[in-house]
Amino acid sequence: RNDRMPLFSQSPQQETDEQLMAGIKQGDTSAFDALYMRYSKRLLNYFHRMLGGSDEKAQDFLQDIFLKLVEKPDLFDGPRFSTWIFTIAHNMCKNEYRRLSVRQEAATQGLIAEAMTPPSSIPDQADRRLDHQTFSRALCEALQSLGAGQRQIFLLRHQEHFSIKEISDIVGCSEGTVKSRLFYMTKKLA
Repeated sequence: RNDRMPLFSQSPQQETDEQLMAGIKQGDTSAFDALYMRYSKRLLNYFHRMLGGSDEKAQDFLQDIFLKLVEKPDLFDGPRFSTWIFTIAHNMCKNEYRRLSVRQEAATQGLIAEAMTPPSSIPDQADRRLDHQTFSRALCEALQSLGAGQRQIFLLRHQEHFSIKEISDIVGCSEGTVKSRLFYMTKKLA
């Protein structure tokens, strides 16, 4: 009989993000690997959209955020890991905007259109795809007219599917402000 208890009783795929962070704090590399597998693609896409479509910059930011997670896991103090990690990503982007002074160019039209493109599994519905492409182009143009902060709220809500509360936590403003911005953005985009 093995008297040593495993660090976690569940496999990394079944553990919550918060349990995995506890494992990282204890030096469990498999916990880091599991979190990386869960969040790397989402964060890479987020950085890619928010940083003007630069693959290199998105990869650099992804590496930086996970390096910070490994170097300072004790900084995680929130109840939800996803909100915490996207708050860090948000702040990294804000710092980059300040550094470059190009808040209006945070996402390119092509990237937003690509994110909004329907799946290619519907090739026989050319009319629907054409309508969707026309809509996507118009949406891209309209999103480009918004400030980086508004565009970010839109992306967090409609592409990352965060709740109003989570978006409020990520961008550092009240839930009412998030709701108001979403309402006026939707009205403007309509």
